[in-house]
Amino acid sequence: MASKELAEKKGDAAQHPILIVEDSPTLALTYREYLRRAGLDATIAETGAAALQEIERSKPAIILLDLRLPDMDGLDILKQLKTEKNSARVVVITAHGSVKVAVEAMQEGASDFLLKPFAAERLVTTVNNNLEIKRLAGLVQQYAGGQKKKFGRFIGVSPAMQAVYRMIEDCASSKASVFIMGQSGTGKELCAESIHNQSPRRDRRFVALNCAAIPSNLIESEIFGHKKGAFTGATSDREGAAVTADGGTLFLDEICEMPLDLQAKLLRFIQTGEVVPVGSNTPIQVNVRFVCATNRTPWEEVEAGRFREDLYYRLHVVPIHLPPLAERDQDTLIIARHMLESFAKEEGKGFTSISPDAESRLLAHSWPGNVRELGNVIQSAVVLNDGPELTGAMLDRLMGPTRRHALRQMAGPSAPESLTATGAIEPLAAVERRVIERAIDICGGKVRLAAKRLEVNPSTLYRKLKDWEEE
Repeated sequence: MASKELAEKKGDAAQHPILIVEDSPTLALTYREYLRRAGLDATIAETGAAALQEIERSKPAIILLDLRLPDMDGLDILKQLKTEKNSARVVVITAHGSVKVAVEAMQEGASDFLLKPFAAERLVTTVNNNLEIKRLAGLVQQYAGGQKKKFGRFIGVSPAMQAVYRMIEDCASSKASVFIMGQSGTGKELCAESIHNQSPRRDRRFVALNCAAIPSNLIESEIFGHKKGAFTGATSDREGAAVTADGGTLFLDEICEMPLDLQAKLLRFIQTGEVVPVGSNTPIQVNVRFVCATNRTPWEEVEAGRFREDLYYRLHVVPIHLPPLAERDQDTLIIARHMLESFAKEEGKGFTSISPDAESRLLAHSWPGNVRELGNVIQSAVVLNDGPELTGAMLDRLMGPTRRHALRQMAGPSAPESLTATGAIEPLAAVERRVIERAIDICGGKVRLAAKRLEVNPSTLYRKLKDWEEE
């Protein structure tokens, strides 16, 4: 480990003490030595009573907890921490029972677990991962104290979203066209609404039109309107979105789905400020502010001949890129808590908090559907369950294609499913793959960040992932 990173880890350990709760002095000293070699200091408690006293005194950030103690069950300590809403991240250590026992511990609030025996590397990696999560949680509080937690209908304190908020504030008062880019589910329409609501046009209409949701033979009428008899089904005059938005904002979502012939008419509208309804020869003068969005890369669409270059330059005046949820640090938890409160109230359920194991699952998931997917998961969990706390078990069957990774996060790399018929010895290649996949999960699917944490070249991870996919 580089000296700078080691110093940072030592600083984290000093600010966030580690408590080892283990009744075997030999094992406790061994674990402490493992951590000491990695630059991490720890305190030892050999009984449950001593552990509770030390927790009250030092407020540890990480607790390594043996489930079998001479004076009480480790699960009782977990339940007490949960009742007191203690923010420590608890890693359960056990050689007794099965994964079922450890899963029960996680349902009571444990963040992770280790099955004895385990190597020094496994212990240090687990502690460092939980320290990193604790550090990120501290950053969230720091951002929340000095920066915007909410902006319009957006929620989030990450640097990426703070930059978006500033872009919206800077361009809102302008008349310039805005081009919003981002993956599906990142909130492009929310961004457009925020621009409108911050602008001098806020008292006039905001009209949104999804170009991908309207049949190509009707989209011209939807934008420009039509006269009675202009085509089959046109039984009366109809005002289009452009006229409806006069004086306000016209938001064209999925603009790259617009047919090329209609793109030419839209370009003329932008240049002249005039619309001609279908079936009419009389232009109508309107004044709208154009905001458009796409989940594609617009310049690639231009190069592919699917989007007019002249229209691109007319619309792509102020570009705003919305980051995917995987790149928004701990915004996932902030949004999830807000959604939980909202859906619980809507459904008449008693949810008030999210358990540590559920938080770990939410952070480990890559969220390919972004905030929209997160909302679906939280809403489904609320509809199908009830209780004061949203748990990881409630999320397991709702989190789509990465459920296998979430279960691995829950069970840990020492779970029986990772053991082969040869007993407790795994092939080295299997261990390497497990470590890499777990690192990528913890880093929210960010391969480069995982490579940095593992201190390897990113190209090495990309090559291995490709090989495993082909297998």
